[in-house]
Amino acid sequence: MVATYNFYVDDSGTRHPDRQFRDGGRPDWFALGGILVRQRDEDRCRHMHRELCSKWGIRAPLHSEEIRFRKKNFRWLEPIETRNQFLSDLQETLLTMPVLGLACVVDRRGYHARYHEKYGSQKWSLCRTSFMIGVERASKFARDRGHKLNVFVERSDPKTDRRMREYFDELKAAGHPFDRVNASKYGPLGPSELADTLYDFKMKTKTSPMMQIADLFLYPICQGGYDVGYAPFASLKAASRLVDQHVEDSNETGIKYSCFDSIIKKD
Repeated sequence: MVATYNFYVDDSGTRHPDRQFRDGGRPDWFALGGILVRQRDEDRCRHMHRELCSKWGIRAPLHSEEIRFRKKNFRWLEPIETRNQFLSDLQETLLTMPVLGLACVVDRRGYHARYHEKYGSQKWSLCRTSFMIGVERASKFARDRGHKLNVFVERSDPKTDRRMREYFDELKAAGHPFDRVNASKYGPLGPSELADTLYDFKMKTKTSPMMQIADLFLYPICQGGYDVGYAPFASLKAASRLVDQHVEDSNETGIKYSCFDSIIKKD
């Protein structure tokens, strides 16, 4: 049986590089990513997810935005005592689950400033940039541990789903598409290494417990690019639930914050 890591990929933010920037400035990102998990650990993760949902009588998917804003299926979190207890249980589950957070987060304003004058409307969609970087880094992590990599992406609209599959096929067939000289400082895998490591690609829906966990990891990772003291991000870091804490060089294999040159992070 092939030993694999599974990379569960959700999205966050606006994928078009020039579409109306967020009112009030930053943070304004687009990101693809979520969690890396060994296939052999998935049963344990699903059991932990099931236990949490059973304890709280939750039948709907765990959705980060609904939980944060206490809306739709999570309106019942309005009493502060209930909310605090649930968030405590949720945090305990996430911090002890055998998964690692990984993503590529692009600051949209930074991306526009860096590439608009040179490329104009020919700039890549942010989803292509984020996918290629995130999956290449996940592949490197898996390969270093003698594993193949499956990539599971949350289902969206047919056009976007088709693009995600095309990005995967392109990466597997030809390697990463970035300028070789500029990319060399990140020690990227070559085409043959990626072809050997990338194993399977599938679309998933939000009913997938693992995709729900990816969603719950991704938002704090995005916020952490602007505010390292953001409590959920700081908790993941303190519990060693981020891939950066499990690699020799996070600049090559860790979470990628792209076009954050002008960002002064809050401590």
